[in-house]
Amino acid sequence: LHMKLLVFSDSHGDVSHMEQAVLAEAPDRIVHLGDMVRDAQRLAKRFPDLPLDYVYGNCDGCYSGPGTEQVLTVENFRILMMHGHTRGVKGGLERAVLAAQEAEAHAVLFGHTHRPLCDRAGALWVLNPGSCRGPLFWTYGILTIQEGQLRCRTVRGDAV
Repeated sequence: LHMKLLVFSDSHGDVSHMEQAVLAEAPDRIVHLGDMVRDAQRLAKRFPDLPLDYVYGNCDGCYSGPGTEQVLTVENFRILMMHGHTRGVKGGLERAVLAAQEAEAHAVLFGHTHRPLCDRAGALWVLNPGSCRGPLFWTYGILTIQEGQLRCRTVRGDAV
């Protein structure tokens, strides 16, 4: 059993890079971590057969409350999705990691900083796909579940 999630954040109006990544990666599911959710909705129309989950970011006019964080369960793995502004990720990851631990998540996905990151905090995967907008280079994240193992990585879109 193999599952591939394609993770985007901070598209800020750029849908073409996301389309390019979907075609290159052939994912099973897409996650968009906000800024701008309407880009995710446009992407969903382009690939109607792909499940797409999203949360709202600060540029979506959503600063707190429902829709800014969501736990996604995929193949028995719990994945906490957030844009990150509600947990102050620009000042450090402690609050995001704590939220993930409280949610008993196996991974926390966030954006907001526009800086790609794939790391571990103990057993927790910490993934920021960076920004899929560019202009100089753009990035996205891949989360795979294979043989009961969860792994993540970031990809430079201009290298695909």
